[in-house]
Amino acid sequence: MKLATFDAGTGPATGIVLGDEIVATGLSGTMIDLISRWTGVEASLRAAAQSGPRIALSQVKLLAPVPRPGKIFAIGLNYADHIAESHMDTPPHQVWFTKAQTSVNGPFDPVEVPAFAPFVDYEVELVAVIGKAGRRISAETAASHVFGYCVGNDVTERMWQHRTPQWSLGKSFDTHAPIGPWITTADEVADPHALGLRCLVNGSLRQTSNTGHLVFNIWQQIEHLSQAMTLEPGDLIFTGTPGGIGAAMDPKQFLKPGDVVRCEIDGLGAIEASMKSVG
Repeated sequence: MKLATFDAGTGPATGIVLGDEIVATGLSGTMIDLISRWTGVEASLRAAAQSGPRIALSQVKLLAPVPRPGKIFAIGLNYADHIAESHMDTPPHQVWFTKAQTSVNGPFDPVEVPAFAPFVDYEVELVAVIGKAGRRISAETAASHVFGYCVGNDVTERMWQHRTPQWSLGKSFDTHAPIGPWITTADEVADPHALGLRCLVNGSLRQTSNTGHLVFNIWQQIEHLSQAMTLEPGDLIFTGTPGGIGAAMDPKQFLKPGDVVRCEIDGLGAIEASMKSVG
């Protein structure tokens, strides 16, 4: 099932995406509420998908599927080619940073390029959405804690990222975590470690890889994070980006106002954003 947060003109609602149409779930609350109640509402949602009134996707605005997640964690240096282009060694331990809740952006909304922080870069990533809360989760049981997956762009302002040892500020500018276009539930993803992913800038291919090349796989990531904290429904995990970032090109190619960035993952859809100048 593909689940979206959308606005048909009356405010945010959750819906089921069926091809180029969407059916409102009829449930009150946010996507996190839906995820938390999943066991009790799944059957009714599947029935709604069969008989509910449909609206053309072209007639609604798709919002970030989880507009305000409780936590956003992202792993760095998790594809070998990205490690190589960054001139770094493969880390012996997982390298994590946070992205602010306020960085979340809709799948087709503009992404800001601040005048005072113009070194903005793209990073296509598979995003795992936590469904079942847990702490000290084993890698062997981690899959049961994932609700689904979506496409993400870990937009990064490189000057702010690298001028201190801590990356979170450079990763947390407003609009710098576009996700979507919807959540594909885990039962529809046969193997999350076998998905092709790509990033294109103005139609030119910049990144292309497969999640099978993750250094630390998704289950290891969940095991590691959950040793430190309780993972909760709706938490987002950005699982890493492959090589091809603008900062590693010669000459460097940072995003400019008017550029269009498209991130795609096989079976999950695509998100696309125009870069917008802000003061």
